[in-house]
Amino acid sequence: MALTKKDISLSIHNKIGLSKVQSAKFVDSFFSILKNMTVKNDIVKLTHFGTFKTRDKKERLGRNPKTKKSAVISSRKVVQFGANTKLRNMVNKTSK
Repeated sequence: MALTKKDISLSIHNKIGLSKVQSAKFVDSFFSILKNMTVKNDIVKLTHFGTFKTRDKKERLGRNPKTKKSAVISSRKVVQFGANTKLRNMVNKTSK
């Protein structure tokens, strides 16, 4: 099951007591800031969660798996997320 912005907003509403409208605005603002900082190539560190950063990928030669034809994959930027050690440990404990 996927966690949506609406789910996060309702959780904030229930736990903190903000109105649903305020909670939705808070969540939208948070993701807007996160997106804008990532687009500007800034590193976004969220304590006990992880780090978002952009990285340049060089142009490379790829292959279409169906036709086996070679094609050039253009250079581009990608977003990377690295989970914090505490988060990784929590995930690994729950998966056992």
